[in-house]
Amino acid sequence: MLIGLAILAAAALYLVIVYNGLVKARQMKEEAWSGIDVQLKRRADLIPNLIETVKGYAAHEKTVLEEVVSLRNRAQAAPSGDVAGRAAIEGALSQALGRIVALAEAYPDLKANQNFAELQRSLESIEGEIQMSRRYYNGAARDLNVKVESFPSNLVAGPFGFTKAPYFEITDAADRAVPAVKF
Repeated sequence: MLIGLAILAAAALYLVIVYNGLVKARQMKEEAWSGIDVQLKRRADLIPNLIETVKGYAAHEKTVLEEVVSLRNRAQAAPSGDVAGRAAIEGALSQALGRIVALAEAYPDLKANQNFAELQRSLESIEGEIQMSRRYYNGAARDLNVKVESFPSNLVAGPFGFTKAPYFEITDAADRAVPAVKF
């Protein structure tokens, strides 16, 4: 009887350890997503200033500006938990921002504008932070997914509702390009 009780206690201890490991992995994934969300918010907050600066120099480039504003609004309205949907919208927004930055080549006065130059530097910095946050999130998602799928932790994950986390991926190769900031 004592051996049976020891086996039962060991199984319960193992269950607690695996469960806590899964909770930790899920929390790391959530923290990583929060980091991406913060960087995307910083970029979204930068966009109105960038648009206003460009408007003064490139009034006839209205469609590019409207596209960026529309994509920014869609990105802010996207549900925070929809990683794949948010990645698609944010990828399109990155591409549209790249077109705005490219406008500077056509407008030398805009390229020389101090506000625009600072906004470009900020955008480049934020894009780098988004990239680092995305890598961190995908690493945390990978760690959670390994625990959810590997034996024997999958025996605990399923009954307790732990599921695989989606990766923050950009599926369109053109969307993968970070806007080139040139001076």
